[in-house]
Amino acid sequence: MKRISWNDPNAAEELKALYNRPACPREIEERATQIVAKVREEGDSAVCDFLERFDKVALTPSQFVVTEEECAEAEQAVSETAKQAIATAIEHVTTFAEQAKPRDHFFSPRPGVTLGERFLPMERVGCYIPGGTAPLVSTAIHTVAIARAAGVSSIVATTPVMKNGKVNPSTLYALKQAGATEVWKLGGAYAVAAMAYGTQTLKKVDKIVGPGNIYVANAKRAVYGYVGIDMVAGPSEVLIIADETANPRYVAADLLSQAEHDKIAAAMLITTSEALAKSVQEELPRQLAALPRQEIAAASLENNGAILLAEDLDTAFDLANRIAPEHLELSIADAFSHIGKVENAGACFVGHYSPEPLGDYFAGPNHVLPTSGTARFFSPLNVEDFLKKTSIVYYSREKLQESYRDIERFALAEHLDAHARSAVIRFEDEN
Repeated sequence: MKRISWNDPNAAEELKALYNRPACPREIEERATQIVAKVREEGDSAVCDFLERFDKVALTPSQFVVTEEECAEAEQAVSETAKQAIATAIEHVTTFAEQAKPRDHFFSPRPGVTLGERFLPMERVGCYIPGGTAPLVSTAIHTVAIARAAGVSSIVATTPVMKNGKVNPSTLYALKQAGATEVWKLGGAYAVAAMAYGTQTLKKVDKIVGPGNIYVANAKRAVYGYVGIDMVAGPSEVLIIADETANPRYVAADLLSQAEHDKIAAAMLITTSEALAKSVQEELPRQLAALPRQEIAAASLENNGAILLAEDLDTAFDLANRIAPEHLELSIADAFSHIGKVENAGACFVGHYSPEPLGDYFAGPNHVLPTSGTARFFSPLNVEDFLKKTSIVYYSREKLQESYRDIERFALAEHLDAHARSAVIRFEDEN
């Protein structure tokens, strides 16, 4: 891992790479756009072509959607202990979503005026569930269960198939338990395009949510505006702020929990303790050697890992806010008292016993989070992402009479005479 010290004269230059994580290569962006365009133009035939080319599976359009028989087969294949874990996660995530769900509200700021907002669920949404090198069963819950809590009636899920042409049983079981009304055997950029534009077989959705690889992210960017999206997410990342009270074994384990995601994932540590930094560096190879995905994790640490030595905690938080990580862990003494210093982070895990995987699976807040510094302006996926908000405005005749001349003045200043007349006409007889 790269090591940077606060008093290193080259520190500022070295930190630029952490502040500005690499953008998508143009050739990948262009390729994703081409895939999206082909699906938009050709529909099912393009989907079949990409399924065979990328996933090495031949399916007819009638086989895109998972059948009830396949769902029953998946349920039989999942162990009872796994089912219980899935049920617990759904309960926790749903409880949090329902607590966070906004309610219709109205108020009267002035006599004769009522203002408010109504929140209505979207009709049909699409949830992308990554497969790739690891089936993300938890993402099925962190997308579909939220949509169900919001009241969405049609919840479509797409996920890559295995080599046998079927969806991973645990993923499929979780999707159905969470509330998916349709599951499509599609992955990658072409799945995003199919959800956005529809095909001869599949009906389009209104919004697409969920993480995915770099092609998925760029496909979402390409269809944005035709459908809604939650965010454009990049590689997973964790940043840990730790002091001398942190356990180096815990810190190393938490860094590796993100490094094993992908060779381009980022695992970073900011610490005020040189002794801790040294201990973590010694601990990482020991734990890495025992990981089945050690090649991926090792590449992640080598390419995007970093240990930063900070002068003090204030400096550490300043660096963290500049990096704006997806996951931020506060492995420091009296961690709760420092929460107010966190300005830019997708999710914050407080204390020595709140590891990031807690948020991935069970805690309740969503694990679909902004990455690559976008926590400065994006927020975690949440129940509001599945709701439409409508403003409500009511004025009595008397109250409009007090205001219509001001409306007229604004409209005429903008050279919009019909706007002015819309207000004035109601009081023409009196004038």
